[in-house]
Amino acid sequence: MDAVASAIADPIRRDILLLLRGRVLSAGEIAGRFVVSRPAISRHLRVLRECGLVVDEVSGRQRLYRLDAKPLATLEAWLSQLREPWTQRLDALETEVYRTRRERCRSKSTGGRKSA
Repeated sequence: MDAVASAIADPIRRDILLLLRGRVLSAGEIAGRFVVSRPAISRHLRVLRECGLVVDEVSGRQRLYRLDAKPLATLEAWLSQLREPWTQRLDALETEVYRTRRERCRSKSTGGRKSA
């Protein structure tokens, strides 16, 4: 998980992953989408390949890259531990907001008198 988290910490690498979502591109095609040098993109691709987020395949003189999102599952599971308490709290807040709205509507319809 540490290697994956470290890899996606870089905004260029995140952009490369988004670029590869649902398609296969050559290293040259990927490099052509960025203003950084080709060697820099090559280093970014190596980091992504080493942590398993991209898979490369040699086709003739080209190296083709595709996304492999499986390594993100461990990171996603860890992040969900942080998200869950907030989800429960937000659900409770939503329930309270609806309850308050209902009470206000009832209060207005009864002219401010509480119903028995």
